[in-house]
Amino acid sequence: MVRKIAIYGKGGIGKSTTTQNTASAMAHFHNKKVMIHGCDPKADSTRMILGGKMQTTMMDTLREEGEEACMDLDNIMSTGFEGIKCVESGGPEPGVGCAGRGVITAITIMEQQKVYDDNDFVFFDVLGDVVCGGFAMPIRDGKAEEIYVVASGEMMALYAANNLCKGMVKYANQSGVRLGGIICNSRNVDGEVELMKEFCKRIGTQMIHFVPRDNIVQKAEFNKRTVVEFDSECNQAHEYETLAAKIINNDKFVIPKPMSMDELEELVLDYGLVD
Repeated sequence: MVRKIAIYGKGGIGKSTTTQNTASAMAHFHNKKVMIHGCDPKADSTRMILGGKMQTTMMDTLREEGEEACMDLDNIMSTGFEGIKCVESGGPEPGVGCAGRGVITAITIMEQQKVYDDNDFVFFDVLGDVVCGGFAMPIRDGKAEEIYVVASGEMMALYAANNLCKGMVKYANQSGVRLGGIICNSRNVDGEVELMKEFCKRIGTQMIHFVPRDNIVQKAEFNKRTVVEFDSECNQAHEYETLAAKIINNDKFVIPKPMSMDELEELVLDYGLVD
């Protein structure tokens, strides 16, 4: 049975990088059939899987060639490293319309075509920390059963993660969606591990993995590949291998208990992030 996972997090936190590297590790080290559905209008959620290729988005295909063209998977889906299937929702023309509607349309077409069903894992890489409109669809409508939030030991990353938890609470009962944990994409902040563990404890979840900062991630990106494809024997590749294994074996799914703003600020002050 396919497991559908949505990855959320503050813009710029490394969400797409984490998603692509985790998916690569899941396919390469754990022999899983994986798909990534990019739900960001920038359409960069699958670029490293495809060797740097920016694939044609579903919304561009819909606008330029019509709905029938979207029903032909050869027009909208590409296959990359280790057979990972890649789709990008895309968005409207700049300054016109709501990008979230593109997510709704794209997911609906994929479901009609039963594309998700032929995978072990499907990752939805969702824009930033937006939990409104079409970007909330994976949470609101139960399109993804599992949510992972990418964060770090920085105030705004924690603020975004806490806000996302508020969105999950709102929709948890109607959609059945649950939080699988927080992925810490390290920024080398002082006391980061301890702070993240305490944050997770307060909201009632786990830090599923601490991904250390390593320049090989950027080096691999410059070479238009994931770390796993670039150097599968390096330490960072094995960090993603471990993260992938933890997601595969995870059975701790919760409705989070987000903090109030006062509680969050007090936590951050306790760990000396704010003078």
